[in-house]
Amino acid sequence: MILFKLRCAAAHEFEAWFRDNAACERQQARHQIACPVCGNTKVEKAPMAPRLGRSRGERAEPAAPQAETPAAAPAPSGAPPSPAELRRALQELRKQVETHCDYVGPQFADEARRIHRGEAPSRGIYGEATKAESEKLADEGIEVASIPWVPPTDA
Repeated sequence: MILFKLRCAAAHEFEAWFRDNAACERQQARHQIACPVCGNTKVEKAPMAPRLGRSRGERAEPAAPQAETPAAAPAPSGAPPSPAELRRALQELRKQVETHCDYVGPQFADEARRIHRGEAPSRGIYGEATKAESEKLADEGIEVASIPWVPPTDA
């Protein structure tokens, strides 16, 4: 999976996850990526700073224990995100998916095929699919992704 920073024609910037660069480009060409602010489907990649990991020989220094609070500052550039930051990012992703996509439940694989074939309107959907169903969709050239579905809040 790869995270891209995108910009719509109305200059709204947002991030989206893709299987790879080719998947992003295919969805852009088909206008399947919608701005979460205005719904515009004319989007392009926005400039973004690369995330650089440590080299194989480099060892991580032990970190001092820190309290995980909702107001915790983001990780320094180049540092891996903390578990609290990852959880907040996944909560925000869930909020965006639930706000901007249609829930199709266990009919996810069938509806994804209908959209792919042009039998249903092109739109973002989410629902349930088995690993086998997801693999079969991918084999058919249908872009799918599994997202860790965390509770919407920490409460």
